[in-house]
Amino acid sequence: MQEYHLKLPLTQEDVQALRAGDMVYLTGPMLTGRDAAHKRLIQLLDEGKELPVDVRGQAIYYVGPAPASPGHAVGSAGPTTSYRMDAYTPQLLKQGLNCMIGKGRRSDAVRAAMREYSAVYLGAVGGAAALIARSIKSMEVLAYPDLGTEAIHRFTVENFPAIVLMDAHGGNLYESGPAQYREE
Repeated sequence: MQEYHLKLPLTQEDVQALRAGDMVYLTGPMLTGRDAAHKRLIQLLDEGKELPVDVRGQAIYYVGPAPASPGHAVGSAGPTTSYRMDAYTPQLLKQGLNCMIGKGRRSDAVRAAMREYSAVYLGAVGGAAALIARSIKSMEVLAYPDLGTEAIHRFTVENFPAIVLMDAHGGNLYESGPAQYREE
């Protein structure tokens, strides 16, 4: 396992270098979105329309941030369970999305699309929402403000902590981690 301090958006070189189990600290702009926003994005694609945000080369964090307290960009900002986006993810990866951040396992279809389109899936620690929020320096709504906290936002983050759960080469920490533990 290695540790990386990376600037967002990730380059293809960044994505290719990462391996399941690596620790990353991200700095720069990232998108946010949950299942309601994803559903709308896919409806637009299905209708042949433009997306309200350009996902090419972007990272998306599956989060619905809590309202900010005075002096903070956001309140608690813990990850949403990622499988809720699995029905929509392959189409967004095809559009050029190259990094997803959430928690939990992903479907075989998402894993195959990650290999095909060269993308990574990072895990943010569930239960550490207040700690994660400290790395979020600003937030602005980009699309679907009617969804409230589930709107698509742009976070600007500094040293946002995550671990590579699944890499672009088929590596999967949900498989390799337990196997390594059993060996030790």
